[in-house]
Amino acid sequence: GKGHNRWHPDIPPILEVDPGEDVVLETRDASDGQMQPNITVDDFPGFAGKVGHPLTGPVYIKGAEPGDLLEIEYVDIIPQAYGWTRNRPGAGFLRDLFTEPYVVHWEMSDGWATSKDLSGVRIPNGSFMGTAGIAPSRAQLDAWTAREADLVKRGGVAFPPDLEDAVPQGVIGEEGLRTVPPRENCGNVDAKQLTKGSRLLIPVNVSGGLYSAGDGHYAQGDSECCITAIEMGATVAVKFHLHKGEAARHNITFPRFAHPGYFIAPEWAAPRNFIAT
Repeated sequence: GKGHNRWHPDIPPILEVDPGEDVVLETRDASDGQMQPNITVDDFPGFAGKVGHPLTGPVYIKGAEPGDLLEIEYVDIIPQAYGWTRNRPGAGFLRDLFTEPYVVHWEMSDGWATSKDLSGVRIPNGSFMGTAGIAPSRAQLDAWTAREADLVKRGGVAFPPDLEDAVPQGVIGEEGLRTVPPRENCGNVDAKQLTKGSRLLIPVNVSGGLYSAGDGHYAQGDSECCITAIEMGATVAVKFHLHKGEAARHNITFPRFAHPGYFIAPEWAAPRNFIAT
């Protein structure tokens, strides 16, 4: 295969590219293809629960080294024709109000998402990659695993390494970080502003950076309050730019992103021309 669903520094790259080179990646939806137009809520119990998020990559960027700042320019994000939204009881910000499972199947065309499950509603295209990031270093892998284990011990919620549904299997599957929470390597930030034209900047942790992306969203509100957006597979075109030594020089340890204009059509979006840290 050409992908993975855990973060680990030893996942081999699927290709090597030069900075500034055009790169096109085909990505899968967050369910890894389990959601289909004929699926109902009765099918949910049979789903593999720990496949998220399937990522295409990693991509090795020539010349990228720890201490550099990697800039990912989103040249285009092209949605597939089918998408879905699912309410999972017990998850999301409104779990106390929405206690029953529900699914909406979407058709995307001509810049809009529509659904027979929600008549009279259409959602404008705001496609972005919900999960994208680079590999952690070995030291970060160990430190973040310990940090999340400590959180669980103190009664918090975390997603420790788990071999179930892991890709790849073996040692990487046993040690790899789950993709559910975002971290310093970016990952599942679900930032709806990372649309076409945006730029994501991440401090490099390992040689080559090792960039991966997946979990495409056609549109999303200010959160995934039901734990999903309009989920989709997508084709993403990117270019990589290197800022040598910039992360080390300015002590940049977390991702940041920017967009030179409105992240979608201005009647649907604000603000204009922002930088987020």
